[in-house]
Amino acid sequence: MSTAAGPGIAFESVDLTLGHTDILRQVNLRVQAGSVHALVGPNGGGKSSLFKALLGQMPHRGQISLTWPGALPGTVGYVPQALAFDAGLPMTVMDFMGAMCQRRPVFLGLSPRWKAPVEQALQQVGMWDKAGRRMGALSGGERQRVLLAQALIPSPDLILLDEPMSALDEAGEAIFESLLAHWRETRVTVLWIEHDLDAVTRLADNVTGLSRQVLFDGPAAETLTPQRVLALFSSRQRREDEKEKAVA
Repeated sequence: MSTAAGPGIAFESVDLTLGHTDILRQVNLRVQAGSVHALVGPNGGGKSSLFKALLGQMPHRGQISLTWPGALPGTVGYVPQALAFDAGLPMTVMDFMGAMCQRRPVFLGLSPRWKAPVEQALQQVGMWDKAGRRMGALSGGERQRVLLAQALIPSPDLILLDEPMSALDEAGEAIFESLLAHWRETRVTVLWIEHDLDAVTRLADNVTGLSRQVLFDGPAAETLTPQRVLALFSSRQRREDEKEKAVA
C-alpha cells in the first residue's frame, strides 16, 4: 500500500464550552491517516464545532494533534455547509473560484497561474459549462458542487467535509462519490460530517457517533447498527428532558 499523503488526527480529552453550555465533552477520537472517517449525530451535537476546533477557529481544552507523513504540513481543504448567495450579487462561479484561490482582486480576473487548476476543478464537479453563471442564480446542488471544486485547489492532503451531500441531486451524488474514491486512492485523509447514514455505511471506512461526546466509534459497515443509531439520536432528547425536569 502507498504511503499516506494525509495526516493522522488525534483528539484527546477535547472539551468545548460556549457560555454555560457544554458543546463537546471529553472527546477522544483518532482518525487514521489516508482514511475516510465519518462523523454522525444529531443537530447541535458538536460535529461542526469539532471541525472549527480542529481549524483553530474555536477555543477548546484538551489536545488536537495532526501527524503528517512528511517533514512539513500538507494542504487542508474545507467544504462548509451550503452557502446562500443573493440572486442579484454580480459574482460568477469563476469570480468565486478566483476569490478562493488567489489574493488578486476579483475584478482583475483570474491570474494565468490559476486558470488551468480552476478549469480542472470545475470539470471534476461538472460545473465548467456554468463558470460564467452568477452564484446566486445556481441551484443549491450546483452551489454545493462549486464548494467542492474550491476545496480541490490546491490539491488537498486533508479535507474536511461538512454535510457535502445536503443539496446534491443524483448526478451530484455520483460526482461526490467519485471524488471520495479518488481521495481514498490517493490516500488523502477525509473527515466527513454526514446525515445520510446509508451513504456513510457504503462509503466511509470508519464512523464516529457524536452527541457532545463520543457514543461509538469503529468500522462503518459494522458499527452503524440500528440500536446504536437509535441511542445516538435519542440521547440529545433525553438530555433536554432531564434539563427541563431539573429547571422545574
